Amino acid sequence: MENNAVEAAQMAGVVAAYDFSVWALFLKADVIVKAVMIVLFVASIWCWAIIIEKSLRIRRLNGMTADFEDSFWSGGSLDSLYDRIGAQPKDPMSAVFAAAMREWRRSTETGTMQTNTSLTERIDRVMDVTVNREMERVERQMTILASTGSTAPFIGLFGTVWGIMNSFQAISISKNTSLAVVAPGIAEALFATALGLIAAIPAVIAYNKISKDVDRYATRLDDFANEFSAIISRQMEERD
Repeated sequence: MENNAVEAAQMAGVVAAYDFSVWALFLKADVIVKAVMIVLFVASIWCWAIIIEKSLRIRRLNGMTADFEDSFWSGGSLDSLYDRIGAQPKDPMSAVFAAAMREWRRSTETGTMQTNTSLTERIDRVMDVTVNREMERVERQMTILASTGSTAPFIGLFGTVWGIMNSFQAISISKNTSLAVVAPGIAEALFATALGLIAAIPAVIAYNKISKDVDRYATRLDDFANEFSAIISRQMEERD
């Protein structure tokens, strides 16, 4: 009994002496586990950079779009609004408006307007292309969040499995199943799992939130394009 108590006390002392800090776990980890940790850490930083950039950009776009809508629906001349923002639209909705007005002016100034229907179709196509192009820019790098959210836990699990295998090898070599032998390897393995979750959870949550905001903004652009198309059609009918 006394020998068992002494051995338990010795093992506890060895485990307590081992440094379980994050930096120590990284430095003492196997090369493969280190590579997994570095990949997950870089992916987490990259995802947070994308999350911050997308959140700020969507907020800024909503603000600029609201300002444009105020100018558009203020009752002023559309030609003067186009002359003011047509060359350098600052937001997607301004770009959609500028593209439609550019096609309208090009058709009326060159005299290529055969029928109201053909001009309306061209303007609609121009606005659709502009909406798709602008939304593609807004959605850029969103796949990184989705990929990180879906793969990071499995990358962390790979590091965990590799670390536990190293622990079993240490047991086989030392022929000792004490906690002092297996604790370091298990700690490193679990740390890799934790890094995988740290990278994946914010990426998944942010992807769902930002995707919803982007879809809402895309709907806002589509609604504006439809309303503006109706306005142009009405003006062409009045001219006839």
